[in-house]
Amino acid sequence: MQAPVADLASLHSYSCNSGETIAATYPSADSATIRYKGSTYNMLIAISASGARYVDGDLEWWTRGSGAGSEGTLSRQGANGAPDQSIESCIES
Repeated sequence: MQAPVADLASLHSYSCNSGETIAATYPSADSATIRYKGSTYNMLIAISASGARYVDGDLEWWTRGSGAGSEGTLSRQGANGAPDQSIESCIES
C-alpha cells in the first residue's frame, strides 16, 4: 500500500503505550523514516495484508488507518522477515 501523496512530507507523531514517542515521515511513496529513542531508521515499504508496512532488516513499522487515532506498531523482525517481537504499540496524535 502506498502512502497518500499529501502525506509524503508530513511529520506524523505517534504516542506509544510505554510513554515513548515515534516520529514518522514518508519521503517517498515507497519509504518511511522513523525516529525512535534518539535513533533514525530508514525503511522501505514491504508487502502487507492491510495497512502500510515498512522494514529495514531489523525493525518493522506497520501502520493501520490514517490521521489522528491511527495505529502504528514497531516490532523486531524474525529470521523469516515476519514480526518477531513487538517493541511499541502507538496511536497517532
